[in-house]
Amino acid sequence: MNELPTTSDFPGLVLRRLLPGDQTMVCAHREAMFLEAGGDPLRLQTMTEHFRPWLQPRLADGRYYGFVLLEDEQPVAAIGLMSIDWPPHPAHPTHDQRGYVLNVYVEPSHRRRGLASKLMRLAEAEFTRRGLGFAVLHATEVGRPVYAGLGWAPTAEMAKHLD
Repeated sequence: MNELPTTSDFPGLVLRRLLPGDQTMVCAHREAMFLEAGGDPLRLQTMTEHFRPWLQPRLADGRYYGFVLLEDEQPVAAIGLMSIDWPPHPAHPTHDQRGYVLNVYVEPSHRRRGLASKLMRLAEAEFTRRGLGFAVLHATEVGRPVYAGLGWAPTAEMAKHLD
């Protein structure tokens, strides 16, 4: 039930689940992702300073889970996942949780190989395995075509800073 796809699904790469020791890699990927999306470097450093202690206990207890692809023991792509409490909703009227995809990142040297799509399919299977029938994500401009190609649709979410 907890088995991962064979390495033939990711030729030349090793796939494994995220571990508590992956905290530094997740933080680096998250910061790089937001930087590439046009984020302010100083603001992103501040974000990471606050994200790191938030992430550590969640990686340790499994509230933040996901997968990483390694080449020669170096991470080249990863995806973060969470099961989040959400009241029953028209999109999932009988369930009180939804999947959440975050921190999808592929190193520039490994892009255009379909790794993000394969990680997303793996995420969908993991959500299904955990009994989650609905999932959401926030997409960068670069990521939108990848997700749309996998059947993900935009939603009507809005946001406002209150501080």
